[in-house]
Amino acid sequence: MNIVCVESLGIPQSRFEELKSHYASMGHEFTYYMDRREDEDTLADRMRNADVVVISNIKLSASVLAQCPKLRYLSVAFTGLDHIDLEYCKAHDIKVQNAAGYSTTAVSELAVGMMLDLLRNIVTLSEAMHQGGSRGTFLGRELRGKTVGIVGTGAIGTATARLLLAFGANVIAWSRTCRPEVEALGVQYMKFDDLLRQSDIVSLHVPLCDATRGLIGKRELELMKPTALLVNTARGPVCDIAAVGHALIEGHIAGAAFDVFEKEPPLPLDHLLLSTNRCLVTPHVAFATEESFAARADIVFGHVDEYLK
Repeated sequence: MNIVCVESLGIPQSRFEELKSHYASMGHEFTYYMDRREDEDTLADRMRNADVVVISNIKLSASVLAQCPKLRYLSVAFTGLDHIDLEYCKAHDIKVQNAAGYSTTAVSELAVGMMLDLLRNIVTLSEAMHQGGSRGTFLGRELRGKTVGIVGTGAIGTATARLLLAFGANVIAWSRTCRPEVEALGVQYMKFDDLLRQSDIVSLHVPLCDATRGLIGKRELELMKPTALLVNTARGPVCDIAAVGHALIEGHIAGAAFDVFEKEPPLPLDHLLLSTNRCLVTPHVAFATEESFAARADIVFGHVDEYLK
């Protein structure tokens, strides 16, 4: 079979050369690319003769897939699959498998890190110090004792809850599926609106689907405390970004932190979330650590090996 990895996946070329020898010993051809190209013409050229493709979060549309008549398996180096035309894959018998679990620790740690920054203004105070400033009258807030609402208790939501409990936070949750092992940690499930009303911090950990698109909008933001914080390390469209921006500007909530947006960064400089100092933003990096990328490579190429067998 012809196996193609269309991007570098953040792993060294030496690892790819090992994989190339590995697949050659099994009688397969393996091609890899050390750059990341997202334009459809390049993707189609790279994938055209492939039976198996490895790809991360690059958008893969039906128009590209239609140019790959041999394609039968996609090993996706990402947790979510909303960037792939799954309907086309289903209709054309292309198996799609994600890399669940590789970034659980990475995302949960960034979510908690964002909470700490919003409470203590770490980035803002560092910038002030670099400009010759000092504390002034600033007073931070502690994570200990805060009520944090976890929206979605899959692997990442649960890992985030564990970290927060270690900090001494009171953790409540809403999820489409209630998990006894989460309740056993001391986490209380409740109705979504009640969670929004009670939380000092709301942290989003749901996948993007029809049921979660726009889950946080104007109505939901108005239910939150004016002192509350919103953290989104899930998917951008889970929130109505415009509604969040206006809520921040108008002071309906105290602050927010976003690692994900309605489009991949860079964002236009007039983007609403960039127009207020109440929002901490990072360029979709929650999943990106040395440790998670190494684990991801093991998972995705392990999946390829399983498929080949």
